[in-house]
Amino acid sequence: MKVYLDNNATTKIDPLVKVKMQPFFEDLYGNPNSLHQFGMDVRPHLNEALGSMYDALHVRDEDDILITSCATESNNAVLKGIFFKYILSNPEKNHIVTTSVEHPSVLDTLSFLSEHGVDVTYVDVDNEGGISLEAMMAAVTDKTILISMMWANNETGMIFPVKEVSEAAKEKGILFHTDAVQAIGKIPVNLTDIDVDYMTFSAHKFHGPKGIGGLYVKKGKSLPNLFHGGEQMGGKRAGTLNVAYIVGMGLAMKQAVGHVEKMNIDVRRLRDKLEDAISKIADTIVVGPREKRTPNTILVSLKGIEGESMLWDLNRAGIAASTGSACASESLHANPVMSAIGEDPELAHTAMRLSLSRFTTEEEIDYVIEMFTKAAERLRAISSTYAYTNKAS
Repeated sequence: MKVYLDNNATTKIDPLVKVKMQPFFEDLYGNPNSLHQFGMDVRPHLNEALGSMYDALHVRDEDDILITSCATESNNAVLKGIFFKYILSNPEKNHIVTTSVEHPSVLDTLSFLSEHGVDVTYVDVDNEGGISLEAMMAAVTDKTILISMMWANNETGMIFPVKEVSEAAKEKGILFHTDAVQAIGKIPVNLTDIDVDYMTFSAHKFHGPKGIGGLYVKKGKSLPNLFHGGEQMGGKRAGTLNVAYIVGMGLAMKQAVGHVEKMNIDVRRLRDKLEDAISKIADTIVVGPREKRTPNTILVSLKGIEGESMLWDLNRAGIAASTGSACASESLHANPVMSAIGEDPELAHTAMRLSLSRFTTEEEIDYVIEMFTKAAERLRAISSTYAYTNKAS
């Protein structure tokens, strides 16, 4: 059996989305910005897809959803846009507050901007892996121009207080950005109820195609273009539109939002079943209270077992999991969230992330429980033998 439990990294495409996209590779291939019939034939489908996104996120007509290549581009557009539009013209407002556990596309961009005069404060998570309103606002100064905080953490699934922090930022005249990549399709995301200035997302996290994402921009909060050229996206992001993928993202988001209840009942039950079984293994730590996490995510450490070793054993059994963010996995460093929490340094190297999707089945979870338990027993036995041999010598 093959079981995929790395859905926070990327997801399989929804079969309905694949079918919806197909005509735009072969028949409806015109450029929607062209004036001829081939272009005009495509435009209604493009508008439908954008409309689905506006409806799914409860976006007002006067606000913008800009199409990008991915959430990395969207995060770069916000952070660098703030720098060009606000900080360069007013260096006295050069401070950005964020968390220490953001995605690399936020942390690395802020590291780059710090080399150009931007002052960044990184707020650490608490011992549960969460972030408090008080901790975020304590970092604010009279120089703060932006708060950037993810909606849900990609490693732990911990849900951050986006609404509360955004409201507090508004009271102080501070712009607010949230990376909602791990939230859409897992928990309700309603931009009528939660007043953010910028929000980023990526289709491949909710069963859409890879290589397409979006950036929500509230009316009156426009940013300078990162891409200059044509007049696509109302002149706010140049480049020929990838209609097939936009159509796919529109339907994928509609489907994902429509399955939020399933995620929070059926998928949560399967996640909890797996978590309960793993927690019975000795010296096991699961990060974050499950009621404060997205319904599909487990970050677990098994003391004495290297995360990579466990992953190799699971991989041999046909089970895909990860040690954390796919965008940082090549380095194989200590898990950043475990390090930020301040757990035993050893545990930061033993963390594994298991992330389910709405396509995960009960049979698959039963198989993972069996194989995970066997792998833990085998690796613990090897570790004990190695420790005994070293002691004896």
